Amino acid sequence: MEAYTEIREAVAKLCAGFPGPYWRALDREMAYPTEFVTALTESGYLSVLVPEEYGGSGLPLSAAAAILEEVQRAGCNGGACHAQMYTMGTLLRHGSEAQKAAYLPAIAEGRLRLQAFGVTEPSSGTDTGSLKTTARREGDHYVVNGQKIWTSRAEHSDLMLLLARTTPRTEGTKRTDGLSVLLVDMREAIGNGLTIRPIRTMMNHATTEVFFDSLRVPAENLIGEEGNGFRYILSGMNAERILIAAECVGDAKWFIDRAKTYAADRSVFGRPIGANQGVQFPIAKAYANMRAAELMVREALSLYEAGTNPGAEANMAKMLAADASFEAANACIQTHGGFGFAEEYDIERKFRETRLYQVAPISTNLILAYLSEHVLGLPRSY
Repeated sequence: MEAYTEIREAVAKLCAGFPGPYWRALDREMAYPTEFVTALTESGYLSVLVPEEYGGSGLPLSAAAAILEEVQRAGCNGGACHAQMYTMGTLLRHGSEAQKAAYLPAIAEGRLRLQAFGVTEPSSGTDTGSLKTTARREGDHYVVNGQKIWTSRAEHSDLMLLLARTTPRTEGTKRTDGLSVLLVDMREAIGNGLTIRPIRTMMNHATTEVFFDSLRVPAENLIGEEGNGFRYILSGMNAERILIAAECVGDAKWFIDRAKTYAADRSVFGRPIGANQGVQFPIAKAYANMRAAELMVREALSLYEAGTNPGAEANMAKMLAADASFEAANACIQTHGGFGFAEEYDIERKFRETRLYQVAPISTNLILAYLSEHVLGLPRSY
């Protein structure tokens, strides 16, 4: 698998222009990193997966993983824009030729942002089959009613991929039947049936709750066939998990680098603290677990790019990488002692950011349930 050395070096150079003070200032105000996202967009990094005929680079998923890993490794936060890489895939794989021609070139150029993904609801959580948001066909429009939660970047996106129920649930059908994907133009929708309410969280993640009140969406914005939306969404989830796993590997590398540097430079009682095995070993163990997670990410990427369905590998990569980044974060804080909690060291900020991936985009427990049922053949637990 290609290492993408030149891309990694270029991303690292771009990220060097957005050091710790930039992110700290945004964190205090819970502000969106517009300048950073613009720089990534203008450099073409957010459109690497868009085919060349639509103005992108047409590179495989491993290139996107390399970009996001380096963003995190540099101490930046790809959570502000990573969704554009994997939400675009639903449009690319299942959209009509007219839809792709209308939106993908503008997304590649940065004239449009496809950052919002409306799936999760307050009452259903990860139980997507129980979602209650409806889209009822009326002539040449769908009328949407309901609400979504944890719809990140909604305030900073032009377009949203929305999963809604177009056919009521009936006895004897699968819970996920009757769900459809609509491409919502949020520029037209806000104030005309769409309301966005920001949710303040422990990290600067620009997440929101969105409400639909008889929002009219043109029927031509239906992605693929009506009723097959859940399958379309699933096809992009492996990519989502793999890319976020790559981000966590980047986070782990950042924490390990900070920890080993501080352990070598900090002297107490006349010797570097890194000479003590009690300091060395947690860092070394975090490194070993990061490397193991990194190899699982590579395995998942290899299978994905071969055209297989690496559901188990994508889920394991996400879980192992999230665990590795959180372990490295803890080791880094412990190595720094009180300084690990000081804002100016950026460790506490990165700690809060990487903690998210124990929960999102899917929790560790649900990954374990998936492996138990689909890999180990144990009875379904939910």
